[in-house]
This record gives sequence, structure tokens and C-alpha cells, in this order.
Amino acid sequence: MTNEKRQEETLDPRDWDELRALGHQMIDDMFAHMQSLREQPTWQPYPETAREQIGGALPQDEGDVFQVYENFKENILPYPNGNLHPRFWGWVQGTGTPLGALSELLAAAMNPNVGGGNHSAAHVEAQVLDWLKEIFDFPRAASGLLVSGGSMANFVGLAVARNAKAGYDIRHEGLWNRKPFVVYGSAEMHSSLLKSVELLGIGNKFFRRIAVNDAYEIDVNALREAIVQDIANDLQPICLIGNAGTVNTGAFDNLDAMANLAREFNLWFHVDGAFGAWAYTLPEFRAQLHGMERADSLAFDLHKWFYVPYEAGTTLVRSDAAHLQTFTTTPPYLKQTGRGPHGGQNWFTDYGVQLSRGFRALKIWTAFKTFGMKKLARLFSQNIAQAQYLAQLVQSAPNLELTAPHPLNIVCFRYLAPNMTDEQLNAFNQELLARIQESGIAVPSSTNLRGKFSLRVAITNHRSRREDFDLLIEAVERIAGNLLEES
Repeated sequence: MTNEKRQEETLDPRDWDELRALGHQMIDDMFAHMQSLREQPTWQPYPETAREQIGGALPQDEGDVFQVYENFKENILPYPNGNLHPRFWGWVQGTGTPLGALSELLAAAMNPNVGGGNHSAAHVEAQVLDWLKEIFDFPRAASGLLVSGGSMANFVGLAVARNAKAGYDIRHEGLWNRKPFVVYGSAEMHSSLLKSVELLGIGNKFFRRIAVNDAYEIDVNALREAIVQDIANDLQPICLIGNAGTVNTGAFDNLDAMANLAREFNLWFHVDGAFGAWAYTLPEFRAQLHGMERADSLAFDLHKWFYVPYEAGTTLVRSDAAHLQTFTTTPPYLKQTGRGPHGGQNWFTDYGVQLSRGFRALKIWTAFKTFGMKKLARLFSQNIAQAQYLAQLVQSAPNLELTAPHPLNIVCFRYLAPNMTDEQLNAFNQELLARIQESGIAVPSSTNLRGKFSLRVAITNHRSRREDFDLLIEAVERIAGNLLEES
């Protein structure tokens, strides 16, 4: 022991009132930013001057938090990817809400590890999962897990599928000296599914991409033939993947027919509903999604069409036992005591990869409690109606062509420049898309449909209005006209 008094440190502020005032200013500035989104460019390039300002040598000494915040306001805030903007329709990215941002502040301030235990955050996640099971007609006894997004949600579902249908203790024995597993889905499946199949050791070689029809839905007869052929070749089919809204066009596979096939051949039925699953809340789409409620596992996102901030994905698994057996590991230092903060029933670490888990559930809980499912469903319907409106604008324009059906909230189209080959049209539309994005007017993304480079508008934006789509079509025609004059 020494009599010297040691100066111990903390990361709490020296002056709480000073930081509190800065915090209030941050909230005011962020609300002003969100309130003025429509007057801002949808996207703008990140300038080299800003890159220089956020960089420099690794900071070694304490800085001034007020200067740090000014740096953020000048060099970070003005240059987002744009997904909060009313005219952002790129990829399938959600918009978040002011309430969601405040919920994230509350969650970060509490800063719980939601691996499990007897504390509020774990109980909030369990409640959110119960609501989600109710929405998608999964049994109350089913398991669920909040994850980062659709990619991890698909990974969790396919991991359970592999282990449940392996026919042996795969966790103990691994993948050695067994016949190859086979997984099936349409050629329109999301790339995250391929990544999952590769990471799970099944392999790209045994990931069957089944042809689709003219509506980009899986050919169920071709699927059956592929299963029968693989069984005849002494392979082991284990899982079918159905699409509840393909990422390219929003197409729905025949999920009921796929569920029947899965039962006939004793296969796991996984549904990727990354964003399209939410159409299940709309009565007019129930028939098209019939069979999704029969899935063994369902993956979907809430940071897309449910509008909460990133990150928020979900996996629901019909068999709690199969889900638990795939992931559970309890070393002595994590053994549940039954009492104290380490007690409780909600041990999410036993159902996924993460041991450390953030409080994702709070922003979802506040959205349910504040907006209610009826209002959220009306917003889903609003986005679908906006997609149909945009499709009508495209069909009414003499130089525009729809390149795929538009059953949900995605519209794909291209500009038909005169006297151009298919290759020239693709190059023209690619340049057209880049100029639209760079103009700051709007951000669609792109895809390639049967050889046609297409502008792709995916509408999961609660801020969009019909006049925004009028502006998009006006910009497309004007910028295309400029391109033609240059050529």
C-alpha cells in the first residue's frame, strides 16, 4: 500500500451542464436536418476537402468536443448516402424516423447487453418478438431473434435448416464424410443467401438456382424435377427457399406450393421476406403470400419497410428446439443462476451468433406503441400505390419502357433512345442513371433484367409523395434529352 493519492480518470464529462447543452443543440440540429430534407440534394459527392478535415494523424491528446461536433456538422452530416430523403428509392433502404432516432439515443444511453438476463431490454425484445409472431401467424411457442438485417436473418434460418435436416449431430461431427447437402431457390434469390450457403459449408456447387417464369416467380415444376434428380444422384436435399418479394422486381414465389413440396420431401422451408413479408399485413396481398405462415423459418427486416433506423432484422423459427440446438453454448462463466440480473428466460445468445447484442428492440417497441400497426400498414399501402402511379407515368411516356411487372413496391424501367442497339441502350441508361443520381434530384438504383439495364425504383420511403415521382420522370426525360444532344 502507498500513501500517495492516485488521480483516477473517467470518460464522463467534467461539466455535465455543458455537455447537456451540447446534447440539446445536437437534437435541435438533427431535427432541423430531418425537417428540411426536401430542400436538400438527395445525394452529393463527398468532397476531398471534407475527407481531409475528418482525417489527419491518429489523435493522441484530448480534443474539444464542440470542435468535434462542428467538424461533424460541416464534413459528415451534409454528405449522407441519401436514404432519409423523400426521393431516395435506391436498393431497398429504409428512411428511419425522428422517433426512431430518439429511441436509439435512449437505447445507447441505457447501453445494455441484450444477450439475455432478467432486465428490461431483454423483456422488451421478447415482447417485440411476440408481436412479430402474431403479425406473421407463427405459433406463440416459436422462437425468434433480432439481428442486424436480412443477411444475418437468412444466415440464422439456413443454419437451423442445415442442422435440423442433416440427419446426424453436425455440431459434433462437422461436414466430413457425408453426402452433399443441397439447397434450392429461384434464380432471383438475394445474394445474401448464396453467402450463407457458402459460409455454412454447403457450397455454391450445391446451391440450385431454379428458373423463373415471365413474372420472375420460381418455376415449381422445375423445382420438383431438380429435387427428384438430386435424390437420384445420391445427394441430400435439405432446404427450399421461397421469396416473399424478390429484390429485383418484388415478385412473390408460390409459397404454398413450395411449402407442399417441402412437406412431401421432408425439407426445411425457409422464406426470405427481407422487405416483402410486410405485405402480409395487407388483406389484398394475403392470397399471394399464402404459405408464408407455413415456413419453418422466416427472415425479414424492420429497417426497410417498417421504417425504423438501422440495424433491425428478424428471424422467426417455428421450432424453438431446433433453433436452440443449432446455437446454444453455455460455458461456466455464462451459466444461468436463476436469480439476479443473470436469471430470466430470454437468453438470446443461445439462438444466434452474437454474445454481445445491442438494444435493437427499443426503436421497434416505440414504433409499435406510438404509430400502431394500422398506420404502418397504411404506409405500406401508400408505397405500393405510389409504385403503381410511377408505373402509369412510365407507360404514358413515349420514350420509356417498363422492363418487369410491378406487383409490389418496385418499378423497373428504361429509356428507349432511338436507333440504338441493345448494347448501346444499356450504356445509355447506365449513364442516364449516373447523371440522375449526381444531379441530386433523386436516387434510383439499377438492375439487369433479361439483358436490359434498368433503372430500379424501390419505394420503402414514408416521406415520398406523388409529386416526387413526377419530378423523377421529368428529370429522366430532360437528362436523357441532354444526353441525346451530346451524342
